[in-house]
Amino acid sequence: MQRKSMDARVGTLAMVFLTAAASPAEAVRQFQPSSLLLLINSNIHNYAGSAIKNIWAGIQRTASASNYYQVVAVWVRIKMAAPVLWVMLVICIMMLVMLGIELVLLSAVSLFVKLFRRMPIEETHKWGSIDVEAATDSSIISSKLPLILVQIPMYNEKKVYKLSIAAACALTWPSDRIIIQILDDSTDPVVKKLVEMECKEWASKGMNIKYEVRNNRRGYKAGALKEGMKHGYVEECEYVAIFDSDFQPQSDFLTRTIPFLLSDLSVALVQARWEFVNYKECMLTRMQRMTLDYHFKVEQQAGSSGWSFFGFNGTAGVWRIATLNEAGGWNDRTTVEDMDLAVRATLKGWKFIYAGNIKVKSELPSNFKAYRYQQYRWSCGAANLFRKMAMEILMTKNVPIMKKIYVIYNFFFLRRVVVHFIIFSLYSLVIPLSVFVPEVQIPYWAITSIPTTITVLNAIRMPRFLHLLVFWIVFENVMSLHRLKATISGLFEAGKINEWIVTEKLGETLLANPKIEVHEEKSRRVRFLERIYLTEIGIGIFLITCATYNLLYSRNFYFVYIYLQAAAFLIIGFGYIGTFNSDR
Repeated sequence: MQRKSMDARVGTLAMVFLTAAASPAEAVRQFQPSSLLLLINSNIHNYAGSAIKNIWAGIQRTASASNYYQVVAVWVRIKMAAPVLWVMLVICIMMLVMLGIELVLLSAVSLFVKLFRRMPIEETHKWGSIDVEAATDSSIISSKLPLILVQIPMYNEKKVYKLSIAAACALTWPSDRIIIQILDDSTDPVVKKLVEMECKEWASKGMNIKYEVRNNRRGYKAGALKEGMKHGYVEECEYVAIFDSDFQPQSDFLTRTIPFLLSDLSVALVQARWEFVNYKECMLTRMQRMTLDYHFKVEQQAGSSGWSFFGFNGTAGVWRIATLNEAGGWNDRTTVEDMDLAVRATLKGWKFIYAGNIKVKSELPSNFKAYRYQQYRWSCGAANLFRKMAMEILMTKNVPIMKKIYVIYNFFFLRRVVVHFIIFSLYSLVIPLSVFVPEVQIPYWAITSIPTTITVLNAIRMPRFLHLLVFWIVFENVMSLHRLKATISGLFEAGKINEWIVTEKLGETLLANPKIEVHEEKSRRVRFLERIYLTEIGIGIFLITCATYNLLYSRNFYFVYIYLQAAAFLIIGFGYIGTFNSDR
């Protein structure tokens, strides 16, 4: 009797599944969740084999073609995913609208500043009659200038150490009012010796340069910067300029940034814009240039103009040392120590200024493996910082409520979490899967209107890269998978959340300074298997399957986009992007 009851329920479910293949709406009306629950609660281990046979037998009796039942079985399984796909679509559309509004507002502020603030921003910050050029020849005038600390953290920088040290020593500022601090965490004794000799050579020329090392790498870059601030000579310094080892500031960097800090005592940070000397090297460097240009021209500019807050980029910036001390100094609890410090400083009421007219030369990673490490560190660290500081930001009393909302919602939630989730989920999962499930109808405006608006806004701010815009979009879609994994790791503190791999510098900055001699060894060729990324390849194959089905059986034209996205996943999955030389 129990077996007959079991078979009857299995037969009912089989008919429901078959009805779903022919008429989804009718299946929804006939389906009873209780039938499924009873089936699950039955003695499955005794009757599973019989149940499966009954389902397949029912499908085979109904099928008109010899092998059609296999297609029907696959179709039934896909139909069962329709509710899940609907939920994902609703979430994605909500996030897409949120992100679209955010991007429109950011772009509006950025364009307003560009169009109506015709005078360079540094011209609005005068600081009296002090002439820095004259101060270099007058000890009386020189004594009125603040003492500046310039920090350059290094780690085995055998290809760029000469360039960065030379650029720092060339800064226009009286030699008695500047201290250049080289923080060398190198583990290669040969590199350490070369850097130390370079510092001694500049010291012999009259430069006030300090070569500092420590016996461990605790805290990585944050640890090195924190240790550097402990030396006695730093106590007399008022400001600290920070440059990564591949950054070369122009000689007038200090004379253009320090006035902001002198004219407004509520300003804690002046951030300059990055300029890239090797962005033409390959497609990977061009894509990075477009992404970072948007970051500086839109995100940083809007944050500075609207809220006097943005995330410190970790280099090419000048801090008021009093702010560092008040905010608690450098902290190595995440891999984004620069962003951590910026958030803590703004909670103390300090303001930031982004000076987009001041540009500092730097190098982009041209090796895709190095770029992936960098993006993982940035995405994971930002998400982890959001987890650690969200409640602290919310509970802080001396910060206006609107600024709290901006930091939590706009700066962290939308730009560090939502953006990665929506890009991958909607464009690489929901849209491709929807070709199998006609019941899931994606609104036309969600596919065209909002993405087109976002694309146009990006194009306006990057006119010189208009011909690469489509490639940039699909590249960012592929990278969203990697960033999403990093974001999830940071939010849930899983995986390698505190892993710090220094971004590889290949020395492309020497192209702009060929006279500088650098000790370097030949790079080895990366083997084919070392640049294979199986996840990206798997997603690419999945997208090809979806696009082909859409081309053969559906009435829309999703396959055009899906094929393009599949090609991007496969190209990156097989490592055909960036340079193939590496020292790793």
